Amino acid sequence: MDADTERLIDIASGEVVTANILAIDKGEDGNPGKIQGSIEGQPTIGTIYKNTAYGIYGYLDNTSAMFVDKNNLYPVALRNEVKTGEATLISTLDNGQTEEYKIKIERVNLNNNIDNKSMVIKITDERLLKKAGGIVQGMSGSPIVQNGKIVGALTHVMVNDVTMGYAVFAEIMAKNIFE
Repeated sequence: MDADTERLIDIASGEVVTANILAIDKGEDGNPGKIQGSIEGQPTIGTIYKNTAYGIYGYLDNTSAMFVDKNNLYPVALRNEVKTGEATLISTLDNGQTEEYKIKIERVNLNNNIDNKSMVIKITDERLLKKAGGIVQGMSGSPIVQNGKIVGALTHVMVNDVTMGYAVFAEIMAKNIFE
């Protein structure tokens, strides 16, 4: 998104690179924090071919640089499988360390097809609250897992309550791969 116009940037192509996380500016109500990082000197791991309101799409060519456990893959849940209640947010806030954090899905909008605010989530994990204050800028795209399936991805922090945010259904993201 363009920060000034808040409009989606049309792209022809792009690169996926890893980031070196330098610091986390802890969020507080009224002032969402952010992850500070650098991509300088970091390896290119893929290419981007599409930028949409539901995420960026591309190909990963060098997953070895991502610290991904290929034995820990999740099937995609359909929206009718998403329920209010406990879930897990997977995010990387320290270099090379992907962590699972407890969250609660507070609200599910099964009829949402117009934006990336399909769910309202709340951070409940004390480790994440202590480290970041809640959701910080730079966590967008962090997957949400419930009952062994990926149900969505984090999209927004609520500025007035940084422990709350929005997420898009994984089903919508998957459908946009081929459109």
